Amino acid sequence: MSPETTAPHRLLGTLLDEQARPGGPFCPAALRELDQAEAFPAQACRVLDEFGLADHYVPAAHGGKLTDFGELIRLVRGVARHDLTVAVAHAKTFLGAVSVWVAGDREQADRLARQVREGHVVSWALTERGHGADLLAGEVTAERTREGWTLNGEKWLINNATRAHQICLLARTGEAGDARGFSLFLVDKDRLPPGGSAHLPKIPTHGIRGADISGIGFTDAAVPASARVGADGAGLEIVLKALQLTRTVCAGLSLGACDHALRLTTAFVRERRLYGKLLVELPRVRRILADAIADLLLMESVSTLAGRAVHALTAEMAVVSAVTKAFVPSTGDAMIAELGEILGVRAFFTDAHAEGAFAKLERDHRITAIFDGSTAVNRHALIKQFPLLARASARGGHALKGLAAAAALDAPVDPLDPGQLVLAGHGGCSVLGGLPDAVERIRSLVRAGTAPAGLERLAGALLDSAAALQEELAAHRPTAGAGAAADFDLARRYELCFAGACAVHLWVHNESAVGDGSPVWADARWVRACLNRVLRALGGPVDREPDVADALVEELVRTEGRGMTLLSGI
Repeated sequence: MSPETTAPHRLLGTLLDEQARPGGPFCPAALRELDQAEAFPAQACRVLDEFGLADHYVPAAHGGKLTDFGELIRLVRGVARHDLTVAVAHAKTFLGAVSVWVAGDREQADRLARQVREGHVVSWALTERGHGADLLAGEVTAERTREGWTLNGEKWLINNATRAHQICLLARTGEAGDARGFSLFLVDKDRLPPGGSAHLPKIPTHGIRGADISGIGFTDAAVPASARVGADGAGLEIVLKALQLTRTVCAGLSLGACDHALRLTTAFVRERRLYGKLLVELPRVRRILADAIADLLLMESVSTLAGRAVHALTAEMAVVSAVTKAFVPSTGDAMIAELGEILGVRAFFTDAHAEGAFAKLERDHRITAIFDGSTAVNRHALIKQFPLLARASARGGHALKGLAAAAALDAPVDPLDPGQLVLAGHGGCSVLGGLPDAVERIRSLVRAGTAPAGLERLAGALLDSAAALQEELAAHRPTAGAGAAADFDLARRYELCFAGACAVHLWVHNESAVGDGSPVWADARWVRACLNRVLRALGGPVDREPDVADALVEELVRTEGRGMTLLSGI
């Protein structure tokens, strides 16, 4: 597979590298100044508008350019690679609009699509003061009138609540606490009656300081009947389906932040001397770098397969999205912390080293684990599906054709059919269900002499771990309340097995096309590094394979931190 030099994410990457030069809106010094002033990055967002990034938030069915959620993740990653605040501020429009793509009628969706492509900002107003992630406790109400609806109440801690043109709002239309008692409304703020709404002050935050994290209150605000999105009482269901898409795309934020952290660290270890040697020559530093590379490639494996699963395994996204949103940001947080150990005190500087970029991205990235459901919320969502996953595993018959379509990166994906989104994983998880076939294929390649023997050993160990996990799932009994600590430990191990399986599937379905053309893919280096990392996290006695680690670290140094992607040879 030859690189697609005209792919949107590649074009955006070239543009942002140019805009990051001194004096440009993505210049590190300019971004630092905005952060210190807690000022919105308007000029940087304007660059993204002029590029046409908003077109990629709109499905092709409504006149936009969104045909592949994997490409959207790469676009978000490209922005976050330079600055997370800008990425969060701009990509929020996708999050605000996605419920309309999932459940809006044709006229409503087409109208919003035109507005988004014209530069309108859309916000998603779900949370309220004092309720957080407990959407069933929402107090904002929408009362039916002869002309439409009247809104009352406050939405708080809402990204772009003040700057947005439209707000997609979850409001109670039925009895309090009733899951079918909520509806979704697309509110055009410019058409609200005078005095019908008031913006709440921007909330100072530890990270993403320049983002518009504020709120909005409604007082007898009249909206037309056409503002409702989907059926009356279907609001929570629509939101939960939309979250399957937004949680997946949020992975791009973590990938970009970790790209940035790895580049900053690589630049430092290539120049800094200690004990008469460059830092990159010290064994402890090389081990941290090797682990960071493996973590990044694991995160990318999960994000890449999940992005394509939106199209190819749509009915499994309740599981896939929860695992992705739990695994990727938490792994990213740990990776950034480890790289900070190498930088030492420079990881805390706000301007004296690299314009304080590392300290900024470390602060900014913490929010990604909270967006669209925290790590704990997503693990709890996975835990609630354990009985379904256990039954599906025992039943077999996983969607192996869909899995192959998700894993084969040179194959186009089918358009997303939102009607295929479901609230729970009754069909199981094909990523884990298809692992035995993938491992058998690796064994065949090893016997044929076209894959290293070490890969068979690692893949076999992952298969054993996954089989033991499935046995635990079969014996698992739901606990009352929010779940026991053991349940969350089981969820974490599920994520690790899922991540390792993603790496295996992507390697199996693409190795013949890439081969040894990429230093990352040569000798199955990246997948061996990923499996080694997963198995160690699962507690297995695994050889670190120093030859693989050294080769990847050398490639990291050679490319100045820019070559660590499994997509480099695709």
